[in-house]
Amino acid sequence: MAETSYDLIVIGAGPGGYVAAIRATQLGMKTACVEKRERLGGTCLNIGCIPSKALLHSSELYHQAAHGLEAHGVKAGKVSLDLDAMLARKDKVVDDLTKGIAFLFKKNKVDHLLGTGRVAGKGKVAVKDADGKEVEYGAKNILIATGSDVAPLKGVEIDEKRIVSSTGALTLSEVPKKLLIVGAGYIGLEMGSVWGRLGAEVTVVEFLDRITPGMDSEIAKNFQRVLKKQGMTFKLGTKVTAAKAGKDGVKVTLEPAKGGEAETLEADIVLVAIGRRPYTEGLGLEEAGVKLDERGFVETDDHFRTSADGIWAIGDCRPGPMLAHKAEEEGMVAAEIMAGQAGHVNYDACPGIVYTTPEVASVGKTEDQLKEDGVDYTVGKFPFTANSRARANGETDGLVKVLADTKTDRVLGVHILGDDAGTLIHEAVAAIEYGASAEDMARTFHGHPTLNEAVKEAALAVAGRAIHI
Repeated sequence: MAETSYDLIVIGAGPGGYVAAIRATQLGMKTACVEKRERLGGTCLNIGCIPSKALLHSSELYHQAAHGLEAHGVKAGKVSLDLDAMLARKDKVVDDLTKGIAFLFKKNKVDHLLGTGRVAGKGKVAVKDADGKEVEYGAKNILIATGSDVAPLKGVEIDEKRIVSSTGALTLSEVPKKLLIVGAGYIGLEMGSVWGRLGAEVTVVEFLDRITPGMDSEIAKNFQRVLKKQGMTFKLGTKVTAAKAGKDGVKVTLEPAKGGEAETLEADIVLVAIGRRPYTEGLGLEEAGVKLDERGFVETDDHFRTSADGIWAIGDCRPGPMLAHKAEEEGMVAAEIMAGQAGHVNYDACPGIVYTTPEVASVGKTEDQLKEDGVDYTVGKFPFTANSRARANGETDGLVKVLADTKTDRVLGVHILGDDAGTLIHEAVAAIEYGASAEDMARTFHGHPTLNEAVKEAALAVAGRAIHI
């Protein structure tokens, strides 16, 4: 017999899981959330989004103080790095926010079940604590929100000392002289930016012939140019076949992706950032009748129901972009559907953001996708060099690119490379969510002088009537 029964048990307290649990209690459901970490928040809060953004901000301030303030008439003198203090600040940010989620659980009466959860049969969840003791709970609904884990690379063993994942890259005890990053995606480029600003010589190795796969290719090319200007070196169309850690560093063997002669590079630290894989092993899913695809993702319908009655899944463990805000949105909608409400997630309005300096942000279709789909579209572009606020700030790298349907003028995609792009993108998110046209965006008030005016001008450029270029 189960000791306690719930309307909903969520397995995983990351952004999707804890949001779903809170929303479920708001809707009157008795809810528990299983989490094996003592601290709530999952990968994102503990070893992902939040600590990386704290380091990105701190390292950018250091870089500005050391290299960027003189142009503004600010002479700071000799600037030195206190890495221990920077890492301690990052840890405090994480600690404060995890405590905040624990407070929200108490406020909303969500029970935190500490331990490793698994589906133990129809309507049952077993939770094993650190001592190996297992307790069984009953549940009308079970929500799998277990997220994802670091994808391994054949021939490379991560030890979190010399060869690290994104987790180890957040806690390096000293700035490496040479940092080699395997993978030119969001995570690798963000962590490369952190350590590059602090003094590391950064080399990025990417199997494909471009960086940031999935990003609009024109934006990606401009982004790479900016990163090269900042000191990053790129080896594209290249694969890592082996990495051997020694006392003083790592020897990495590389080969051309299309075949050819191998070469060896040496680095103090190697960061493996080739992506993530769903965390679905050991959850008892297949025994419970939950279908997984060939890559280990949980298969669901559009309403997050799995093939097993009463079991649902959201976030990184099901197909789609592995983004915290995508998991949050799915968590809220899944809870609402369980409570008998209507709901759906509009993935066309899901933004993607790279938190480098400058930032890159996008929403909707890329130009590459529209070409592939045979869609008749029109492009409007506006460079930040022509934006007065960007000029005043001294941050003129990048551009805004708006893609609109040629016949209807409906906004299909917006892509921004530039200062604070992650904030600017959200008016485009709203535009796509509400089916706005490029003219709607162009005729909406934008305060002057603001970076947002570049979005307005790009929307005007769709109709060939940008004012400031």
